[in-house]
Amino acid sequence: MACTEPLTLLHRDAQLVVIDKPPGLLVHRTVLDRHETRFAVQMLRDQIGQRVSPVHRLDRGTSGLLVFALDSDTARTLSAEFATQRVSKTYLAVVRGWPAESGTIDYPLKRQADDAEWQDARAENRPQEAVTHWRRLATVELPLANDRHPTSRYALLELTPETGRRHQIRRHLKHIAHPIIGDATYGKGPHNRAFAAHTGCARLLLHCAAMSFAHPADGAELHLTAPLTGAFRQLLQTLGWQDLRFASDPN
Repeated sequence: MACTEPLTLLHRDAQLVVIDKPPGLLVHRTVLDRHETRFAVQMLRDQIGQRVSPVHRLDRGTSGLLVFALDSDTARTLSAEFATQRVSKTYLAVVRGWPAESGTIDYPLKRQADDAEWQDARAENRPQEAVTHWRRLATVELPLANDRHPTSRYALLELTPETGRRHQIRRHLKHIAHPIIGDATYGKGPHNRAFAAHTGCARLLLHCAAMSFAHPADGAELHLTAPLTGAFRQLLQTLGWQDLRFASDPN
């Protein structure tokens, strides 16, 4: 369900504003969600009384850092920063299984069009370079039977993408057979439902926790963090992971 509370502002200055996007909230209107009436762009505009332009995207189910420009020059500059991978981003995700303690997924991905974007069926869609690094932070085993075992394993990962392909982290984790819990597109519905029933957490467990980039006004490095909140934070307590430290910690 989309957020009905005021958006949490994590940073605001004369050029840009950064929010903590809640899960379930669309960034802007799409043709596939005509029934939706609330969008981050509209909500933020109404909240601060200023026109805003998102300079990157987060999937509907993903929470965390979302950056908006407050003028056209900043929008162009920041959009170029994101497009050319000059922005450092760190995500947190809960996945099925226990991956290695750390690793890199170097697996090219075919381009995926936006919902309203027209694509010529005759155009060649070659895979594009896509690289994601991960670090395993914690593991747990729960009494959830699966096809072969009486229990199921899960891990909390910290992920750093080098590239910015659409759904990159979700597609990469599916590729290595460790899909994100709650992912209806790249995961398995029965397993997601069983996990939600056992833990009480039914959202996509992917969160943009930290980000760094050069501020468009003076070039100074801007470091942003979005601590876990709500159901995701409660889940860490449920699984005994509440004392972990990761990129979104303020200290």
